[in-house]
Amino acid sequence: MVRILLVEDDRRVAAALSSALGRRGYEVEHAATAAAALSAAPCDLVLLDLTLPDGDGTDLCRELRRRSSQLGIIAVTARGEERDRVLGLRLGADDYVVKPFSMVELQARIEAVLRRTAQAAPERNLIEAGSVRIDVSARTVTVDGRDVTLTRKEFDVLLSLARQPGVAVPRDRILLDAWGTTWTDRHTVEVHVGSLRGKLGDPRLVETVRGIGYRLRNE
Repeated sequence: MVRILLVEDDRRVAAALSSALGRRGYEVEHAATAAAALSAAPCDLVLLDLTLPDGDGTDLCRELRRRSSQLGIIAVTARGEERDRVLGLRLGADDYVVKPFSMVELQARIEAVLRRTAQAAPERNLIEAGSVRIDVSARTVTVDGRDVTLTRKEFDVLLSLARQPGVAVPRDRILLDAWGTTWTDRHTVEVHVGSLRGKLGDPRLVETVRGIGYRLRNE
């Protein structure tokens, strides 16, 4: 599941945003201060208010970027002046959203940033999970040494699962990895998983995890 750290000192705003993001399949942790944000658990993306009670959000943005070049950071703030947007982006934010905003816009920006950070992250060239072997660069798959021909989307679905073998991967994470959005009908994932199982030759290789998504066996 995509993990978002929401740094927002207004608890009513934080509660509303957390609820809306949760309904869209994200796991959200709230931090009301810069100090809490710096001690929070690792995440995939930060939604960062630039006005905080214990410091300037731009300083926090700079520190978060110093800690990780791969972390997605979106400044979410009422500061709409051009100089504020330019400063936030120069300090390391990937995007800048001015309040008020719609959830449709925010989700589109979240997905765009997650796509960029995923593309920038180093990818292992060879991934092995049990009998499945994937050459990421060549986009080839073998099962017990047997070549398996997959469509582009089937390969992307398999790769999403193979990045975390043995771990349940939520449907929304698969959608984001393979289609670049979570707005696609989730039934699309089921169809491609069914086709993938048939081509891999053993339906047990891709397990259904009820209420969550799917898991690639790692044994």
